Amino acid sequence: MFRMKHSPISPLAFSSFFLTLFLLVQARHHSHTKHKHSHSHKSSKHSNPAPPTPPPNENNSNSSVVLDVRTFGAIGDGKTDDTESFKMAWDTACQSESAVNAILVPQGFSFLIQSTIFTGPCQSFMVLKVDGTLMPPDGPEYWPKNNSRHQWLVFYRINGMSLEGSGLIDGRGEKWWDLPCKPHKGPNGTTLPGPCDSPIAIRFFMSSNLTVHGLRIKNSPQFHFRFDGCKNVHIESIYITAPKLSPNTDGIHIENTNEVKIYNSVISNGDDCVSIGSGCNDVDIKNITCGPGHGISIGSLGNHNSRACVSNIVVRDSLIKMTDNGVRIKTWQGGSGSVSGVTFNNIHMVSVRNPIIIDQFYCLTKDCTNKTSAVSVSNIIYTNIRGTYDIRSPPMRFACSDSVPCTNLTLSEIELLPAEGDIVHDPFCWNAYGDLETLTIPPVSCLLEGTPQSVSDFDITRC
Repeated sequence: MFRMKHSPISPLAFSSFFLTLFLLVQARHHSHTKHKHSHSHKSSKHSNPAPPTPPPNENNSNSSVVLDVRTFGAIGDGKTDDTESFKMAWDTACQSESAVNAILVPQGFSFLIQSTIFTGPCQSFMVLKVDGTLMPPDGPEYWPKNNSRHQWLVFYRINGMSLEGSGLIDGRGEKWWDLPCKPHKGPNGTTLPGPCDSPIAIRFFMSSNLTVHGLRIKNSPQFHFRFDGCKNVHIESIYITAPKLSPNTDGIHIENTNEVKIYNSVISNGDDCVSIGSGCNDVDIKNITCGPGHGISIGSLGNHNSRACVSNIVVRDSLIKMTDNGVRIKTWQGGSGSVSGVTFNNIHMVSVRNPIIIDQFYCLTKDCTNKTSAVSVSNIIYTNIRGTYDIRSPPMRFACSDSVPCTNLTLSEIELLPAEGDIVHDPFCWNAYGDLETLTIPPVSCLLEGTPQSVSDFDITRC
């Protein structure tokens, strides 16, 4: 037993000892590893930055709070509705003034959550650490009628958040894919009238300084991730999977979002691995394994005569395998705006049906008519793209608008060989202008030289 009267330690030294001990214990519980995050977009010159984490809070000494959802009543048996517990945990963390507020979804538990919006702004940086499993109701039959069928988990007006962990987000999309209105792809496939809305699994809306890291997500009813109106998004080391024939299950879709980095991830699904919509710029995609699916796409753009602007996009150092398309730009006739400043570099293709494709005649039906206006496509660079293509389609297809040609297409170090047989198929070009910096396999003799005179007549399409 410690007795002060027998100790030579003074009261001041005694107090200092316990203060030091208290701070050490607090440091063990509240420590938080910090990473630097670059806000600039210089993808071709810099190595991958670490995922962003919260900056120091000068008012609160970098303290952090971890809230286990079970302390708010969550059961985690995969059957009980835990939505309200997650909402309470979010609201508590969001209102806390600690520098970092983490919500823990513990390993070994499965939490059922209804369609929910987690709203900001919050007092400080938020972390949703998913080490267990999150899941929605099992299909349309169990989806409450009053809940949105357009989205499942939404994060709205958040400035500074990390969605991370070693767990699983299971979208349970099978019953949604089998709705009668969905395109069935069997020999006697049909599409019937009826309600067809299906929820996006994870949506970030009007948010900034976001990280998604380390998660597995599977079988979303529709898109797995969607970012709308966001800025400074870093996605790294995630694994997305859904069956090849699952409809509209894009891995990551971005719209009106800029300063995006998507690195070191595997995406296998029934639609685009990554799709880039209108209003996106400064996007860097690196070291993605994509397939099966529809490849990596910019578009579709200009639908319903809309204006679309996309610029400064880089896709590099990636593998695309067994997909319908490789790297694709797709636009509707009748739109306006532009796609410009796009680089596809160091990409390996394995048995891809359309490895390189620009399609300015994109249409989902057979009754689309030709129109004079179009989203212009210019300053597109393809370099060091090699591998094999599915012989059902030409290895390169540049189908450009009759009135707004594609311009400044640059190709170098392209080598695409048939996955079967020895016959090398010719590329297809229509109204496409550009340069060959090196010899290509197959040769692209159909590419037109120079700049068409008609381009100056369509400045209205520029952004």
